[in-house]
Amino acid sequence: MKKALFLFLLISILSLSCTNKHDRNTEKTSGKINTISVIIDDPLWNGEVGDSIRNKFASPVIGLPQEEPLFTINQYPIKLLEGFVTKTRNSIVIKKEAKNNFEVIENEYASPQNVFHISGNTSASIIDLIEKNAPAIIQKMRQTEIKENQRIIDTSRIKTKKIQRKFNIDLHIPKGYIYVLERKKFMWLKKEITSGNTSILIYQIPLSSLNRNSNVVNRIIKIRDSIGNLYIHGTIPRTHMITEDSYAPYLFHIKINGKETFETKGTWELKNDYMSGPFINYTILDRANKRILILEGFCYDPSKEKRDLMFELEAIIKSIEFRKKTEQINPNQNSINKK
Repeated sequence: MKKALFLFLLISILSLSCTNKHDRNTEKTSGKINTISVIIDDPLWNGEVGDSIRNKFASPVIGLPQEEPLFTINQYPIKLLEGFVTKTRNSIVIKKEAKNNFEVIENEYASPQNVFHISGNTSASIIDLIEKNAPAIIQKMRQTEIKENQRIIDTSRIKTKKIQRKFNIDLHIPKGYIYVLERKKFMWLKKEITSGNTSILIYQIPLSSLNRNSNVVNRIIKIRDSIGNLYIHGTIPRTHMITEDSYAPYLFHIKINGKETFETKGTWELKNDYMSGPFINYTILDRANKRILILEGFCYDPSKEKRDLMFELEAIIKSIEFRKKTEQINPNQNSINKK
């Protein structure tokens, strides 16, 4: 009888433990995009360890005209590792302990979530772990934030059949965007915001347009400047969008959906005018369809922070899905503002 009672109690405790863990991990994370929690006691935060964290995770975002941090950091002491703090999508927990350790736990308190645990017996050992693992941490956090941004977009999207028919792709675009210009191989969507606007360009050019033996970034600039001259004009006569030449754009070689892609970040301006802002350009080598597909996002929001606007544009572009069957496009069908 005692054995049976003991076994019953043991099973009940284990079941309760598993249930609590399951409930905890199925809770949803919350918080603003690109915001992280750093769980660290004040003596470490106010010293060299805190400096290392700020240098890595609050470093300036490249390609923006004004300096803005990569992530907004909220710092909390270790004793507050409970309640709302555990609902953050990305957290870094730093402790001084006897053993040096770096560990990543996904969905530890909620979902989707990354909790990075860093511990060391000295400040120097903790800093070494931060410096060593920062690139991988940043990459994983950015991937999580991109997915979260795409989830938000998917709750309220515009219809994109025009894009499907013209470019044979799917793209997830949030409500608020409207089609403002369409040509045979070009499309421009824009969303008005409180103090400006954000835009998405989609266009394609022949595969031979980008010579790998030439300077890739210079060629991409020439292509986007020619598109600006054709289609992106200001309200003042003889104004059009060009790449600002005061700062060299940043170029990265990446892959999107397995396709070789050049990611270019920089700033644009209107020639003969004073408007300017950041852009992010994805030049995708779509060899299967013998074309270069270019998707670009840019914004105009003077005197305002632009990090999260550009991050949303990045999330929109990276939602691209290539359709399997190439459809025949009637250039006279469903187009607006045709010349």
